[in-house]
Amino acid sequence: MEVLVGIMLAGLFSATMLRKAVLDSQALSTAGTVFCGVFVQAVPFLALGVVVSGLIATFVSPERLARWVPRRPAIAVLAAGLGGAALPGCECGSVPVARRLFGEGGATGAAALTFMLAAPAINPVVLVATAVAFPGAPMMVIARMGASLLTAVIMGWAWARWGRPEWITRRLPPSSAATQSRWVVFAEAARHDFLQAASYLVLGAAAAAMLHVMVPPWVFANLAGDLVLGVAVMAVLAVVLALCSEADAFVAASMTMVPLLPRLVFLVVGPAVDVKLFAMQAGMFGRAFAARFAPGTLLVATASACIVGLFVLGGT
Repeated sequence: MEVLVGIMLAGLFSATMLRKAVLDSQALSTAGTVFCGVFVQAVPFLALGVVVSGLIATFVSPERLARWVPRRPAIAVLAAGLGGAALPGCECGSVPVARRLFGEGGATGAAALTFMLAAPAINPVVLVATAVAFPGAPMMVIARMGASLLTAVIMGWAWARWGRPEWITRRLPPSSAATQSRWVVFAEAARHDFLQAASYLVLGAAAAAMLHVMVPPWVFANLAGDLVLGVAVMAVLAVVLALCSEADAFVAASMTMVPLLPRLVFLVVGPAVDVKLFAMQAGMFGRAFAARFAPGTLLVATASACIVGLFVLGGT
């Protein structure tokens, strides 16, 4: 907090100088415009997402979710994928919920992991945000939903077939929800999710602005002309930037110099695996789990996005 206040005071006292520097520089003006455009468009959806996530944390307990999951793993995976679409939440909220589903109430681990991948990727808030971010490409919404759901289901079935319980080395953290009022639980969940997601949104918007002014045009020309290279670069960017799924569509939409298929890969890979999700999964499930689950998810998400994108978007 002290550092944040210091930065704000420094910006306040140097506002005139900073404004003049931006107006005198075409690169800074472009970067500022891109940053503000991405951030301002994404914040309403981010706020809506964290409010819904807080309500879920308050009124929908992991035990209740576990009772809704069928006993058979194959059916449970499909039910968890559809349940993730109906219950919006960000990546930060889906990991601890999935961990509790994994070990309580008879829910299978495959269904828990499917829910963890589906909830932040294909919920209504994310799909509406994607539609707003890509008004000229409505098929992007269908492609994102199909590829993300396919990724979640494949990883759930893969865990049911090859997963091992001994990879889960972390115990469930103690929960204090039973001793707190619902308002406290809601406020803490919404505050945590908003601060986490907004910080990564700022970094993502800044990265998008930097890409517009620092990357030479010939780099984007090569990405536009080589789909394989574009897919690989956008998958790596999704892992490194670690954007919130409720805001990543606006960052992807700002990269107009990149074809739709690589941008679809960016949108499918990001909510499934990134640096912050790897850290959270290692903390909640254990390093042995994260070291196996994250690389597999990256490959499945990239392949699913490419396959669905080629059919729905036509490889554009």
